[in-house]
Amino acid sequence: MAKEQYRVDLDALDQVVRELNEILRDMGGPKRTAENNTYLAPGALGVNFSEQQELYDAHDKMVDHLKHDVIAPLEKLIDDFGQKTKKVKGAYDDAEAENAVR
Repeated sequence: MAKEQYRVDLDALDQVVRELNEILRDMGGPKRTAENNTYLAPGALGVNFSEQQELYDAHDKMVDHLKHDVIAPLEKLIDDFGQKTKKVKGAYDDAEAENAVR
């Protein structure tokens, strides 16, 4: 019985790393939007009503949630996956080079 052989498409792994890095670069847009483009100027929602401060606090809380609980973990997940993919690709490159020497 012939021994099964598997091939790993190193170019595909390289492409995954490049695309993940591109996604991370693109993630800067939503992060900057959450930080800078959601500013509520004083009085923008009106003045002298009982829920005024509550609305501003809720807005600040949501911006914080988006930055720290949504965008940051997603960036970390994508970066971790990209780093692991890069490491795997490197290990396959090394194994392939070693097998070529033999």
